[in-house]
Amino acid sequence: MDRFDYVIIGAGSAGCILTSRLSEDPNVSVCVLEAGPSDWHPYIHLPAGFIKTFHMKSINWAYQQEVGPYTGGRSIYAPRGKTLGGSSSINGHIYNRGQRMDFDTWAQMGNRGWGYADVLPYFKRLEKRVGEGDSTFRGRDGNLTVTTMDWRDPLCEAFMEGAVSLGIPRNPDYNGAKQEGVSYCQRTIDKGLRVSGSTAFLKPAMKRPNVHVHTHAHATEIIFEGKRAVGVRYTKGGRGGTPVEVRANKEVILSGGTYNSPQLLQLSGVGSPDLLNAHGIQVRHALPVGEGLQDHYAPRTVARVKDIKTINELRRGFSLWIEALKWATARRGLLSLSPTMVYCFWHSGESADSSDLQLTFTPASYKEGVQGQLEDEPGMTVASWQQRPESRGYVRIRSNDPFAAPIIQTNYLDAELDRRVIVGGMKLARNLLKSAPLSPYYAYEDFPGPNVNTDDEFLHAATERGTTTFHPGCTCRMGPADSSWAVVDDQLRVHGLEGLRVIDASVMPRMISANLNASTMMIADRASDLIRGKAPMEAARIPDAVVA
Repeated sequence: MDRFDYVIIGAGSAGCILTSRLSEDPNVSVCVLEAGPSDWHPYIHLPAGFIKTFHMKSINWAYQQEVGPYTGGRSIYAPRGKTLGGSSSINGHIYNRGQRMDFDTWAQMGNRGWGYADVLPYFKRLEKRVGEGDSTFRGRDGNLTVTTMDWRDPLCEAFMEGAVSLGIPRNPDYNGAKQEGVSYCQRTIDKGLRVSGSTAFLKPAMKRPNVHVHTHAHATEIIFEGKRAVGVRYTKGGRGGTPVEVRANKEVILSGGTYNSPQLLQLSGVGSPDLLNAHGIQVRHALPVGEGLQDHYAPRTVARVKDIKTINELRRGFSLWIEALKWATARRGLLSLSPTMVYCFWHSGESADSSDLQLTFTPASYKEGVQGQLEDEPGMTVASWQQRPESRGYVRIRSNDPFAAPIIQTNYLDAELDRRVIVGGMKLARNLLKSAPLSPYYAYEDFPGPNVNTDDEFLHAATERGTTTFHPGCTCRMGPADSSWAVVDDQLRVHGLEGLRVIDASVMPRMISANLNASTMMIADRASDLIRGKAPMEAARIPDAVVA
């Protein structure tokens, strides 16, 4: 039986950073268990390969959500990375931190040291910002390269001018002093290649003799002695493979992600007694594991385009060969792009104190409104979603089989506020596409269509075609021990147990106004200092008048 100081379950964004930081101490050993393969596949590193990895089950858990109350009878597809780098190896490359109020809310919920001023230094420590950015907010010396979209497209420019015509200002840095506004997106792409948690953090750390990474290692159970986690059982090669056991001298760290972390805790006897008893699992410790799931839900408004080429045409035939040549020779062009090109943050109504809507624009359209399959006809798309939803769902084991996919019920739009905001977002998306600067290229609205005008009609359209934005969080929430909803404390230690932490997006106590990858990396970086007993980085000093 192998022994290590730290056993990390999951080599996603959080696991990669934890491995890098913890292994800086040559006197400790780190073992990483990843259920998927190495991140060797070329589609992982080619930015436009996102569309291919979207459905590749060899590197993607490819989960399906349960039918929800407002999903029109549909089971929504929920991809998650299953390779070194996790979802940072298959996502849309976007770098978006969120708003100051997101993290201050975490602190107000009883989590000491997680306010914006506390976490900003960790965002900066991780980042190598290339391009515009105030040093108060942006880092230049980290491993994670963050660039701004360098594709300049007439449709993108017209969309941004349209936003300005509606009173939405341009914002050169939505990860800086203020999020509100419209701009080209920032992404983790460097010289035409994806920058993942693996390439930025794990691969350099793997050169150290104290780092041991095991791929195709599907964790099946956390081993306890009394209330202390002492190791992990996993199966080498997946179902039917070889059972293996590793022990942790110091800590077991669960970084499986929002779906897999609660699943493994439940399989190991940590969770709701009713759920565990129903599946014949001995209750080791009762906690609200898996409850509180949140995600961003986005209907996509689509318009047909005239008198200009879109990505729909550029990605096929002779045009695609030209684009492939551009990427091969200069790492530029269509194949170096993210699926989203322009970001817009604004209000669903006058009563919103800060931007509660996030909208994205791309000069392309997708089959049945789902990202991943481009249409043949020229089109342009605006996805709009509520930044801070109220609706909550859950992740629960389906059985005591560790290889069975968990039950994922997000309960999109279950809260009335969410329904109101999503309708406001769709109306704004329509107005943006019909703005005067886009009129030379705007043919007609394809979805939801010109016959949709009332709030009820917009809501119905949202239930027909809305999808996940791939931002699940909040299933092992961070909070005080006396709360009814918390799974871990503000040191990310599992309440009531020893030697066990959860460190990934599942610990977010509440959804943030952003894609989750940047904040997941920040959580792991700050957690590495907590684990090592290091003093936290000095809190940032930011004038209140500067930041929204």
